[in-house]
Amino acid sequence: MPVDFHLSPAEEGIRSAAAAFAAGPLKDTKRIYMKHQSHHERFQSTRPTYHQAVAGGLIKGQIAPHLGGTGGTLIEAAVLVEEMYTVEPSTSLTIFSTGLGLTPINLAGKPEHKEFLAPFLSGNGEPLASLVFSEPGGVANYLEKGAPGLLTTATLDGDEWVLNGEKIWATNSAGWEFEGADLQCVVCRTTTPSSNEPADAIMILLVTIADIKRNAPGAFKVLRQVSTAGHTACSGPHIKYTNLKVPAKNILCPPGTGAAIVSAAFDCTAVLVGAMSVGVMRAAFDAALAFAKGDNRRGASELLTRQAVADLLSGIKMQAEACRALTWKAANCLENGPGDYNARRELALAAKIYCSDTCTKAVTEAINAVGITAYDADQPFADLLTTAMVLPIFDGGNVGIRRRHMQQLMLSEDYDPWASTYGPSK
Repeated sequence: MPVDFHLSPAEEGIRSAAAAFAAGPLKDTKRIYMKHQSHHERFQSTRPTYHQAVAGGLIKGQIAPHLGGTGGTLIEAAVLVEEMYTVEPSTSLTIFSTGLGLTPINLAGKPEHKEFLAPFLSGNGEPLASLVFSEPGGVANYLEKGAPGLLTTATLDGDEWVLNGEKIWATNSAGWEFEGADLQCVVCRTTTPSSNEPADAIMILLVTIADIKRNAPGAFKVLRQVSTAGHTACSGPHIKYTNLKVPAKNILCPPGTGAAIVSAAFDCTAVLVGAMSVGVMRAAFDAALAFAKGDNRRGASELLTRQAVADLLSGIKMQAEACRALTWKAANCLENGPGDYNARRELALAAKIYCSDTCTKAVTEAINAVGITAYDADQPFADLLTTAMVLPIFDGGNVGIRRRHMQQLMLSEDYDPWASTYGPSK
């Protein structure tokens, strides 16, 4: 069979290194950030751990080799994400959101854009990157003809782009001091489009912290720190650009090319949300299994001997294994085929949708297996559930965006449903 689920030496090395980092600095981070009440202070308290991640190559490892990074395959990334998310999702999300922020450059970057990557290639400091896309009011239908579309705009004025608008939910967008990330990839709309097709207006501008500092005070502003149910040590605030000027050379994707790069970036992260989901399911299973083996609820034998509990735990285990297999297949297929890009993309969407939906179900089943003890805040289950609940609704919500993309693929006249497994049927 051409299918081999044994990790290669490189993949096993990444898994071992990720597990060591997770069991060491990453595991201790939650104890530190939980000393703070506000989410933005919790986020700031993770900075030393992020520094260790940078020094350990976790940021450089999310940059493509042709740009000077040490990034590997998408399967390697999925292995890394699962190991870290199993232990501490919040700080992991900050680390991997910098990777998302750099993905448009990985996909569309040219030699002249390498200067923007310098802080992330150095292995020093705590540089943050962000893909700044979502807006108040949502972006699910931003490419619909006749609709308002993106409200964040860029106007070319001489040798500068002038940026105006509001964004929200973009992890890391405000940086550690809430004055702007080291690098923002801002998805916006030109005020002088070439046609009335919404996609022809979409562009991506690169905004650095140095650009922000050259502007007048208030050109970049945090309007509100958003507190969230889960991932309580992350930062994705409501921000505003007011006549923020950046050099014309800061354009990464000219008008008409930005939408495709945004879509491709989120195709990659769709796979990684699958891996996040598996990590959360792993944590829920391990905690519920330990409880079921160590508690008898005043019975004559441990809980795991009870059929109802065993059935719940076996269900969680099977769901986690199935989701990992789908995630790995989607990761390999997106990069290597078979099938055309749409066929390969469909599996990435499936991994995001199926694994994140399954994750919330699996964590709930773990809670049911444990019973009332799961309601104790000293147990991990409440945190796991609030982490799981965001997976279907962030990174492109399953209902509003991801399933609609699958619908579009199926509606296509040349839709080839099994091409991502067996290759093109024609």
